[in-house]
Amino acid sequence: MSQIYVWDKFIRFFHWSLVALFCISYLTGDELQLIHTFSGYSISVLILARLVWGFIGSRYARFDQFVRSPKEVGGYLRQIAVGHPKRYIGHNPAGAAMVIALLLALSLTTLSGMKLLAIEEGEGPFAQNLNVSLIQAAYADDEYEDDHDYQGQHSSHEMSEELWEEVHEFSVNLTLLLIVLHITGVFIASKQHQEPLVKAMFSGYKRKD
Repeated sequence: MSQIYVWDKFIRFFHWSLVALFCISYLTGDELQLIHTFSGYSISVLILARLVWGFIGSRYARFDQFVRSPKEVGGYLRQIAVGHPKRYIGHNPAGAAMVIALLLALSLTTLSGMKLLAIEEGEGPFAQNLNVSLIQAAYADDEYEDDHDYQGQHSSHEMSEELWEEVHEFSVNLTLLLIVLHITGVFIASKQHQEPLVKAMFSGYKRKD
């Protein structure tokens, strides 16, 4: 059987590292904060690297090769529904849309996680502005100014924490939903094209014709 090299080493490393790190993040969210934070930062680095690779990487890794219009994605989903989808060597239109959706959902997850880290622990890239705000509130209290200013700051702090907790929880659940849809799509495509797509993501090779 003739084969073609499709998924380069970086894409395979990115894919499986992301799988492992997301699992670690999900399982350590409530208990192991240090590990959770480290895995979250690692996911952020992976996403940034994938964005860069989407412009300078190998042929099938570049965004200009696989990103399709919503109309094309819808047409491909209809092909799947009738059982005769066109085969693509790289990402098919539905798979391409899933790549973008997952990158966006994971970006929102890590961003909201960093905001929470800043609010709850005073750490991370968003902590500086928060610390300035808290220091100003403390000075106001020390100078015996009206306590309402400090109360307002505290209330605002709690509201901000609740907001970012909700955003973080939503983005995590959205990511989980997308992962389930992604796995389902891979299973369906593997069956319809009689092709081991998971194996291809380990080896890098797919059937040529």
